[in-house]
Amino acid sequence: MAHHDKKIKVDTFNKNDLYHDIEPEKKKKMDIREYEKLLLKLEIELVKLQEWVKANKLKVVVVFEGRDAAGKGGVIKTIAGCLNPRICRIVALGIPTEKEKSQWYFQRYSSQLPAGGEIVLFDRSWYNRAGVEKVMGYCTNDEYEEFLRSCPEFEKMLIRSGIILVKYWFSVSDHEQEIRFQDRIKDPTKRWKISPMDVESRDKWVEYSMAKDKMFSYTDTKQSPWYVVPADDKRRARLNCIDHLLSLIPYKDLTPKPFKLPPLKHDVAYVRPPVTDQTFVPDKY
Repeated sequence: MAHHDKKIKVDTFNKNDLYHDIEPEKKKKMDIREYEKLLLKLEIELVKLQEWVKANKLKVVVVFEGRDAAGKGGVIKTIAGCLNPRICRIVALGIPTEKEKSQWYFQRYSSQLPAGGEIVLFDRSWYNRAGVEKVMGYCTNDEYEEFLRSCPEFEKMLIRSGIILVKYWFSVSDHEQEIRFQDRIKDPTKRWKISPMDVESRDKWVEYSMAKDKMFSYTDTKQSPWYVVPADDKRRARLNCIDHLLSLIPYKDLTPKPFKLPPLKHDVAYVRPPVTDQTFVPDKY
């Protein structure tokens, strides 16, 4: 595991390597029916994990980072989709306000941390400073260097406090990212996903690669490692990520056993108001 004092030497890189986070292994695209069958099994296990977290008042934080269009949002929605929103919460913070910019950098993220019995999924996190803020010039070099020094200490404090911290980096090739960008442009339901910053970032692939590598050299620690998810294949990436997350937190099945509902009781003494007094949604479809 990388030591926090390690420095990245750009001149030791193979230039071609900067254009790919990984060299994806070519596999046949997974059939949707096979995917849904496997996903259902994992969703059942996620519910079991949820009940275990609730019963034991565990505090779970899962950080999802990676390039634009790498598939972070998809796996987050997949995990949260089958869970109780009172237990599993998604945090996707926007641009900091002027007040937040004047605070301790980690302050607005700390306020989103879980209480006992909660799971928090960070759709991007405090690592914004080591990625987009660094590459796009939204922070000073001193702020950036201070983040690299303090982040491992911040995460150690979280872990010592009893928080289970898991960090995933979704890795996508430049070729696949371009395909997904073009798909979003063509699809009106996805076009909102592309921001002006995403368009500008397309010309900074190498800069983001360098920022990611330096970030890993400081923050990929023994206490809080990064887990890289090859994400050129969305379906496999989601299944692999969820399966891995389940393997990291030991849990037992606390699912209640099936039971019979008592028969409905009808109070004949009560007369309901006429249904015509209510306003209904038009039966259009």
